[in-house]
Amino acid sequence: MSILDDSHTAPIPIVSGSRRWRDSFLSLSHRNYRRFQLSHLVLHTASWMFRIAVDWLALEITGNISAVGLLVFIQWAPMIVLGPYGAMIADRFPRRITVAIVYSLFALLTAVLALVTLAGVVELWHIIVVAFFMGLIYTIEVPARVILLSEMVSRSNLQNAISVYAIVFWLGGVIGPVMSGIIITAAGTGWAIVVYSIACASVAVTVALLRVSELRVVPPRPFVRPQFVATLRYARSKPTIFWPMLLMAFFALFALPFGVVLSGMAKVVYESGASGFGLYTSMLAVGALAGAVMSTRVRALRLRTVIVAAAVFAILQFSAGLVGSVLFFLVALVGAGLLRLIYEVVSDALVQLSCNPIVRGRIVSLYVSVFVGGQALGGLILGVLSDTLGPRTALMLSGGIPLAATVVIAVIVARRSGAALTFRPGRGFSLLGVVTREPN
Repeated sequence: MSILDDSHTAPIPIVSGSRRWRDSFLSLSHRNYRRFQLSHLVLHTASWMFRIAVDWLALEITGNISAVGLLVFIQWAPMIVLGPYGAMIADRFPRRITVAIVYSLFALLTAVLALVTLAGVVELWHIIVVAFFMGLIYTIEVPARVILLSEMVSRSNLQNAISVYAIVFWLGGVIGPVMSGIIITAAGTGWAIVVYSIACASVAVTVALLRVSELRVVPPRPFVRPQFVATLRYARSKPTIFWPMLLMAFFALFALPFGVVLSGMAKVVYESGASGFGLYTSMLAVGALAGAVMSTRVRALRLRTVIVAAAVFAILQFSAGLVGSVLFFLVALVGAGLLRLIYEVVSDALVQLSCNPIVRGRIVSLYVSVFVGGQALGGLILGVLSDTLGPRTALMLSGGIPLAATVVIAVIVARRSGAALTFRPGRGFSLLGVVTREPN
């Protein structure tokens, strides 16, 4: 019998309850997690600097927004094919050592790119090669980091740890793009890349020095071939895994990679240059940071919470492309960032907590493959749409298509559960009520 068919893989009940503000950062009471997040605050700030620098560098070299989309595709495409094998490696070896090694490799790769950039000899193919190898490494880094995170905190604090990780990520997103815009304008893109290389080396050292005695280590599993069919069958049998995963496919493909479109909005629509690109990204990050903080207050993890957050996020993103004023554009970006983060956190947490730990690595790998694989293809699509239809139209499509998918999925879920969907205001984020239908 396949391990995924075993009765031990039944979903773990999700406990709901009120959240106190003083518990919003409860996961940081774990010393290893606290040290991990401190190093990642530096990393995420530098990572956003790196992202802005590389995207703008590609745009300057080619003059085409599609080149930015191509980079997104090349970096994340390996996850589409090799994601399950990366999860297999993450399951096979100690995650602490694995994460330390992959960040050492990130530091080395980006140091090489920084050198050719500072020397003034950088070409597009240099960026493409580095992006591709980083994508290969990410197939191992993502599942290994996710499992390591769960090893640093108790299960009762896992949802909070996911929210805190998002807070740290988007706090870096607020600081990094602005700093990157300043550094690019004052000193050039090479120095922004140098900062990221140093930050990766710092994370590698921090993770290697975590206290092993305080980790809740998930024992490494023997080498086994990825069970694609069994993993898909398990995911399909659990509504709280399948529907969020299907919904994420639409959002990853169209909504999430719209940073590609922001570069076009800065260069073509508002003509604000690298500093404007950094500002727009920072406004998105400001909203996401607020959303990450608010996500610690979500009272319950339910499928309808995911659907409502997804719908409102899509509406706000569509609005960002519709407005003509720069001021309203910035406000729409903040709103889109806020709902994007709430949507991502509740979707991620619902999927993780709906499966038993024995299959969590495989389900997470499948979810991440959808998440980053969709963005890989979506970055390429949105880049082409921006060049052919214009950045504003591409931005509206990036919100409109996922919104339509959300409505269809909401109707299907309501019909299959024998319930009617009704909106009702109330406390928390459970805005979508479910009313059982009377039998005919």
